[in-house]
Amino acid sequence: MISILFVCHGNICRSPMAEFVMKDMVQKAGIADNFFIASAATSAEEIGNPVHRGTRTRLAGEGISTAGKYARQMTRKDYAEYDYLIGMDRWNLRSMERIVGPDREGKLSLLLDYTDRAGAEIADPWYTGNFDETYDDIVEGCRGLLKRLGC
Repeated sequence: MISILFVCHGNICRSPMAEFVMKDMVQKAGIADNFFIASAATSAEEIGNPVHRGTRTRLAGEGISTAGKYARQMTRKDYAEYDYLIGMDRWNLRSMERIVGPDREGKLSLLLDYTDRAGAEIADPWYTGNFDETYDDIVEGCRGLLKRLGC
């Protein structure tokens, strides 16, 4: 089983969007049983809060539900439990390294590293208000990740 943890600052916009987009992709491909997919925050600010309305609305437009998802904070233990810990921007990566320590197994990356835009960041719609752009980038990253995994 391949385990993936998507990570952003608050776990209410980008990382849950990536979590549910990826879950939808693997479900539609008939390979969901091969994956465990979740998301988390680097901060404690939003713990226990539901997915942001903008993310819920954008995903609902694609027929994707985020029901039952509440923000949680990433822990050091996540490094041992997940094969891939994928941040949305470089600030997330720095915070992830602070939480888990040295990335000795090469598990930490940015989502767009799985595209031809390696190193690029996914803009935070909390600040931009552009959930469509964030969605498009996340879809591109998730497709690239699946391709890299040979799916």
